[in-house]
Amino acid sequence: MAEEIKGEGGLPKGVIVGVIVAAIIIVVVVVMSQKQKFTLMTPGAEAIDFTLPDLQGVEHKLSDYRGNVVFLNIWATWCGPCKDEMPSMQFMHEKLKGKAFKILAVSIDSASNETVKKFADDLGITFLIFHDKKGHIKDTYKTTGVPETFIIDQNGIVAEKVWGPRDWSDPKNLSTIKNLLANGAGAPDSYGKK
Repeated sequence: MAEEIKGEGGLPKGVIVGVIVAAIIIVVVVVMSQKQKFTLMTPGAEAIDFTLPDLQGVEHKLSDYRGNVVFLNIWATWCGPCKDEMPSMQFMHEKLKGKAFKILAVSIDSASNETVKKFADDLGITFLIFHDKKGHIKDTYKTTGVPETFIIDQNGIVAEKVWGPRDWSDPKNLSTIKNLLANGAGAPDSYGKK
């Protein structure tokens, strides 16, 4: 009989190679499964669905708004730039009323609904506000601060990501939204390329 080739410690080399291959496969699977946790939500990516309550406690899913251009804004009442941005968002909401366009503003305040509602009422906000007291949306969308905005096309693909506040009453800041409303959703790989 042929003698089996043994590695260090007396184990057959085939067993050693098998253990190494299995270890490599396990590492690759773990790394790939964790990748989504660290992948930023960028233009061309599918918007991750979520369910959150509005200020009246009614649950809404992002996917309920498929077919519309969605302006997903993540903000907080304690954020000065968020407060500065809100009136221009209200202006945009009124200007685009009647079009297939929805503003979904997600407050990440840990405070009560009443605090968020008072903030919105004081600014005359009439667009839809969700309240994510635990801030899960920050993890889901990998935000780095507030405000952050995701403009999502009619097919649920992120067309543009905006870090920080913008003056949404300025027509040049509405180019992505106007283009989507006029021409429909584009090819996901075209987003983010100007």
